Amino acid sequence: MKHLAIHLKLLGMAAFWGASWPMGRMLGQALPPLTGGMLRFLTAAILLLGWLFARYRLRTLAVLSRKQWLGLALAATFGVFGFTVLSMLGLQRIPASRATVLVTFNPVLTMFFAALLFGEKLNGKIVSGMLLAVAGSIWAVTHGEIAAFLSGGGIGWGEVLVFCSLCCLVTYTMIGRAVLQGIDALTVTVATAWLGAMMLLPPALISDGLPFGMLAEMDGRGWFALIGLSVGATVLSYAWYFEGVKTLGAGSAAAYITLVPVFGILCSAWFLGEALHVSLVAGCLAAVVGLALMQYGRRAV
Repeated sequence: MKHLAIHLKLLGMAAFWGASWPMGRMLGQALPPLTGGMLRFLTAAILLLGWLFARYRLRTLAVLSRKQWLGLALAATFGVFGFTVLSMLGLQRIPASRATVLVTFNPVLTMFFAALLFGEKLNGKIVSGMLLAVAGSIWAVTHGEIAAFLSGGGIGWGEVLVFCSLCCLVTYTMIGRAVLQGIDALTVTVATAWLGAMMLLPPALISDGLPFGMLAEMDGRGWFALIGLSVGATVLSYAWYFEGVKTLGAGSAAAYITLVPVFGILCSAWFLGEALHVSLVAGCLAAVVGLALMQYGRRAV
């Protein structure tokens, strides 16, 4: 198979991104949400800065304008600070497997607002995929009790917080589309990771104090989650994804994102012992098919 190594790396990317939700729950059990999120992005930011230095000697940061820095700060507010706080709080209230299925709302909302705000074209396949992905997510999250959802029940604060965290990611994407044009992806990721970590630092210190004592007492599961989130789900996944985009094209690389909910549910069962309910698996499969249909429809636009 041509480009086998690239395909394996993209598969690893999907696995890391799926596993990031159960690992986030594990980290939340070991550290307070603000401290855990701050340490995740601070560790990732240090590693990413080393990568940027090796590639560009930081020249791409030095040439950024004040307007671009303001755009990056706004993106970090939503994409790092808002997402981290809301997702970590949400994962304290619901199983990671349910949060993973909710992730399918991210590409659906992103595509919807891209069409609404920037005029990106939709077609029948994309709309059908969006509806199927949303229906599958709702089915999984409500354990198949769609009627309870429509009547306002079956959804708790955990689901609301995770959904709001995904809205932060969608906002991050829209900001990137609107005001961060002309900045390469690695520079955007490094800058937003650093800015987001610095935004998380003051409230984490005020709320939880210095983390050294907590780190000294953290068990192996906590360290596994912190390293997995920082190195695997952020640095390695980013590198593998953009290597895939460069070699295979954006459409082919992005298609692997449809596997994220599958890996998320499997890793939630493996890492946390969460039960694989029939409604959860069925809803996840429907959402994955919907995402795949959206991806197929994008190629026809």
